Amino acid sequence: MPNIYDSAYDLEKAIRESDEFNNLKVAYETVMNDPSAKQMFDNFRDTQMELQEKQMQGQEITEDEVEKARQVVELVQQHQDISKLMEEEQRLNMVINDVSRIITKPLEELYGVPGEPTE
Repeated sequence: MPNIYDSAYDLEKAIRESDEFNNLKVAYETVMNDPSAKQMFDNFRDTQMELQEKQMQGQEITEDEVEKARQVVELVQQHQDISKLMEEEQRLNMVINDVSRIITKPLEELYGVPGEPTE
């Protein structure tokens, strides 16, 4: 019987070697090697983190903060390299979500899908 952890490490290796991960890595390095793009990207990430933290703590997010976040998002979307990085990030996330769905299938079959009646 295969060891689950060995399979997990095989999966990690497959992700590292995938086109999706390598395209993301190239896009990330492109942004990180451009000081103005890096600063813009860091600002975008910081803004996202701040808002997520506030939400998790149940704090109110002000109109000003929503507007600032919207402007930051618009700015990064207009930057070709950052936009590419975000696209590649989304592609890899889709792969990881698919993999997650596959590996949680036994639990889903055992417990049923939430919201659906079990037999």
